[in-house]
Amino acid sequence: MNIPADLKYTKDHEWVKIEGDVATIGITDFAQSELGDIVYVEVETVDETLDAEEVFGTVEAVKTVSDLYLPLSGEIIEFNENLEDEPEKVNTDPYGDGWMIKLKISDDAQVSDLLTVDQYKDIIGG
Repeated sequence: MNIPADLKYTKDHEWVKIEGDVATIGITDFAQSELGDIVYVEVETVDETLDAEEVFGTVEAVKTVSDLYLPLSGEIIEFNENLEDEPEKVNTDPYGDGWMIKLKISDDAQVSDLLTVDQYKDIIGG
């Protein structure tokens, strides 16, 4: 199981890479393996400002549809449009080409609420 140490995580199995006041967000290797083959990623919240833990989109796999929860409050400034034609990138490269959104963080204090790699490993039993 790939769990990069330089990222932050959520209990909902999202990863967060913070660069300045922008967070890149996707789902973890664990999450994509639990979902199975991903066939569609929908994010219709670009240019919207949402609070942490609000639903920002959905990911559809062969077996199920799952909501995607925002790990931090802020404005969604970009959706990875490559996922419209190649949603399987979430399966093959969840931490790279499979990223989902970029968020302009509105409350830096929330970053400390995110999980470290060790805390996330404890949640998934890793």
